[in-house]
Amino acid sequence: MSFSMCECFVLRKEAVARHSSISCGRKDCLKKVLATLDYMRNPWITFVIHAMARRAPTPPAPKISDAEWTVMNVFWQRGTSTLAEVVKDLEGRLHWKPRTVQSLIRRLADKGALGVEAVGREFRYSPAVAQDQCQHEESRSFLDRVFNGRLTPFVAGLMEREDVTQDDLAALREVLNQAEKKLKK
Repeated sequence: MSFSMCECFVLRKEAVARHSSISCGRKDCLKKVLATLDYMRNPWITFVIHAMARRAPTPPAPKISDAEWTVMNVFWQRGTSTLAEVVKDLEGRLHWKPRTVQSLIRRLADKGALGVEAVGREFRYSPAVAQDQCQHEESRSFLDRVFNGRLTPFVAGLMEREDVTQDDLAALREVLNQAEKKLKK
């Protein structure tokens, strides 16, 4: 029975046998408290509590190209799919050869944007990152590069040059109201 909990907390067979406490030594470390639980009776309680207390931060979404965005949009709409299904979905819109789609899918899998599962003789791919996470990363990257991270000049410039409807303005007001409520909390 060997569990790897985190960098500073490892439950080993020997420690369980000795009923000893294992922690990183920091006084504020929750793991020190968790280490005093009786592992012999129920190690899974400790594992679950520790996992909840020490959630890993979400890694940033991988950088994906324009062509890869097209392929990812198919996966976000369809969910788990095979190469043939994605090619069929794209053939009406784009004139890409199956090899091109295969290369894009392989690159996305290598970047960690797609998960891969072998089912028989074919591979099934599924999105490994959420669409909103990728959109947020891409938006943040664009704002940083073009507007030095400032949102106001971007929105002002967009409002001047685009046809904005009353519905758009109402939706923007609602977004701003929600943002103000968050700031007040």
